[in-house]
Amino acid sequence: MVDVQHWLSALPPGVVYLIVAGVIGVESMGVPLPGEIVLVSSALLAATGVVQPEWVAIAAATGAIVGDSIGYAVGRRGGRPLLERLGRRFPRHLGPAHLARAEQSFARYGAWAVFFGRFVALLRILAGPLAGALRVPYRRFLLANAAGGLVWAFGTTYLLYTVGRAAEHWIKDISWAGLVVAILAGLGSTWWLRRRAHRLASAEPTADDAPVRASSD
Repeated sequence: MVDVQHWLSALPPGVVYLIVAGVIGVESMGVPLPGEIVLVSSALLAATGVVQPEWVAIAAATGAIVGDSIGYAVGRRGGRPLLERLGRRFPRHLGPAHLARAEQSFARYGAWAVFFGRFVALLRILAGPLAGALRVPYRRFLLANAAGGLVWAFGTTYLLYTVGRAAEHWIKDISWAGLVVAILAGLGSTWWLRRRAHRLASAEPTADDAPVRASSD
């Protein structure tokens, strides 16, 4: 993500906004792209004053809403065979297990899966095509799509923008000694958490120890 942020910082602001809208839009059509990484990097870039947060959010929301709508149209036309072809093309991202989990979310939550799916990596990619393939009414889809896209884009952008600005002021105000202490404390707590997680994992039975069941399709 640091490399993405550094790369974006060398571009004119208008190009950054277009990249944000384009990457998120294509991702929302059903193609696995790092849309969230681009948004996070651009939001943190806004905290440094290189780009404007409102335009980053607008670009992200536009890409999300338009991309999901195109994905919906493609999914409605291609149906489930299209999703299965995408699964064969991108097995690590859209394989049968991913598709099954996404379908379960739609079966349980209906159009709300489109809204909440904007905050989940898998559903963010599959929401549009899957809603079209499952024949979700377009008006309900569009309402959930627009609401989810706006909340996700503006919420993520301004949250990271605020955190980035606060961190910048905090680092400027503290002494180098305080910064070293903070870094050491962070490294120490991370080491302790990893050690505790490793102990808990070793104390619990692993998947290899569990009895193997025959799967039924």
